[in-house]
Amino acid sequence: MLGEHFYSNALEVLSPDPWTAAFDIASAGPITLGDLRFGADVRIEFGELGAYHVDVPFSGELAWRQGRGDPMVATTGRAAVFQPVGDTTLERWQGDCRLLAVKIDRGLLENELARLLDAPVGAPVRLGPELVTSRGAGATWLRLARMLAADAGEEHGLGRHPVLGRQLLESLVGGLLLVAPHNYRYALDNHRSGLAAPGAVRRAAEAMRADPARPFTIADLAQIADVSTRSLQDSFQRYLGTSPMTYLRELRLSLVHHQLREAEPGHYTVTEIAHRGGFVHLGRFAALYHRRYGESPSQTLRG
Repeated sequence: MLGEHFYSNALEVLSPDPWTAAFDIASAGPITLGDLRFGADVRIEFGELGAYHVDVPFSGELAWRQGRGDPMVATTGRAAVFQPVGDTTLERWQGDCRLLAVKIDRGLLENELARLLDAPVGAPVRLGPELVTSRGAGATWLRLARMLAADAGEEHGLGRHPVLGRQLLESLVGGLLLVAPHNYRYALDNHRSGLAAPGAVRRAAEAMRADPARPFTIADLAQIADVSTRSLQDSFQRYLGTSPMTYLRELRLSLVHHQLREAEPGHYTVTEIAHRGGFVHLGRFAALYHRRYGESPSQTLRG
């Protein structure tokens, strides 16, 4: 059931306790919510999740690790927050640990962030690994998540309303972006309502998203945006916290990462996919890729 609604996994039972698992899972479009427990200590290995995910224990503890990160422990007051990339392992899910699992589609979260910023999102959203849920805004977010989880199981719940349901989901995702630490928090906290990103930034960003493999130069982008190169660089730094060329590089890395994961080994090479994604210097590409994803491009291709 976990593989059907959440992620493919390999599960190992660690304790002789009776198996008393209970899963109450409901999907609300691009969000899946589950009230889960096993009743026995288990260890679960996943690959890359491909989605943002939060586990909030109601009781017991959850020991976990993702990618090359340090081992972490989620408790009743401190939730575990997972990224879309990086192999994930729940080292020990205690038998008495009942938790709320919240799976959020990657595109939904990034689109909601873009809406809140009123600007395109370039670099991937890197949520902090922990979220305090015992007090303050984190506790408020948890109450909203629990309400939506309960409502999702109701045949005539408000979450099924075509308009209000979408607004509730946006509130859950937007709330997470406003309470969790991440690399866009400064931009969110200092964003002035009604202040749109300059049209120049939008035009340049849209051109790069439309054709990330094109060998853009800063001059090309400035011409597309109809501003000077200095103005474009300053605007990107102010509104997106990065430079135009770094924005383009991150788009290309995402594109190549997706193609490597989808490609069949033996049919394509890393060199072919990297060139198709706009990378010319393979050594530099390999270093950038490893820094972002924690493994070499060939490891991703082999699966």
